[in-house]
Amino acid sequence: MKKSLFIILLISVWGWEATAQRVITPKEKKSPLAMAILKKNNNYLKVTYGQPYKRDREVFGKLVPYDEVWRTGANEATEFTTIRDIKFGDKTLKAGTYTIFTIPSEEKWTVILNGELGQWGNYSYDKVKEKDVLKIEAPASEIKDEYEAFTIKFFEKENGADMQLVWAQTQVDVPITFIR
Repeated sequence: MKKSLFIILLISVWGWEATAQRVITPKEKKSPLAMAILKKNNNYLKVTYGQPYKRDREVFGKLVPYDEVWRTGANEATEFTTIRDIKFGDKTLKAGTYTIFTIPSEEKWTVILNGELGQWGNYSYDKVKEKDVLKIEAPASEIKDEYEAFTIKFFEKENGADMQLVWAQTQVDVPITFIR
């Protein structure tokens, strides 16, 4: 009886282990989770992204190829949240959470907001591109400071902010205007 009970318990535990999901902890990721948050005038913006590091690599044009869709960070696809309707670049964006993809080039980047959440990187972008909510272009500029870590931050302006994407010596500013 004890032997049978032990075998049933062993099979149950083995079956549970075989179907359990693997959870990746932050310690297992090479690129930590990062957030940029802006609260201003009853508006709230948040970007959640994996923050890759340069690590003596040539970033744009090599690690991140030009003219190809990039996940705009590392690990899970980057997500952008706004609790109110805003102008994102020159286009109106409804309140909500979106995935950010970009297509970097030397002089400008195409910034894409997509309605499909929960993606890993950009590997399935071709399957979800019909869910693109908007695309804008933003100029890319060379800066004198070198950023080891890919960084997204908000630079406040009178009626909004620029969402700045910076890495290595490249900076892209996406203008955001609050709609009242």
